[in-house]
Amino acid sequence: MFTPPPSKEEMAAFGFKPEDFDNEAVEIWACNWEAVLLFGAVCTQWRVAFGGATGLDYAAVKAVMDMRDIARERQSEILRDIQIMELEALAVMRERNT
Repeated sequence: MFTPPPSKEEMAAFGFKPEDFDNEAVEIWACNWEAVLLFGAVCTQWRVAFGGATGLDYAAVKAVMDMRDIARERQSEILRDIQIMELEALAVMRERNT
């Protein structure tokens, strides 16, 4: 799941500079790995209103869980993990928009 960072030229093409990003590595515990992968898989499934993102489309989250054959017994646990990441992502998005 590692992707090398973009070059300075690639960043500049989108108006970014290297100092806009931190290079801090993040350790993900094994018990959270499945939820992190699912969160990445639904990263384009945000519901958006005039004020910006309001949350994930849970119907899409459920559909992706089913497509990935995540056992029904685990889906509610993983959804709770997704909701924690969703709330933090929303906080970061709001912070950046103020």
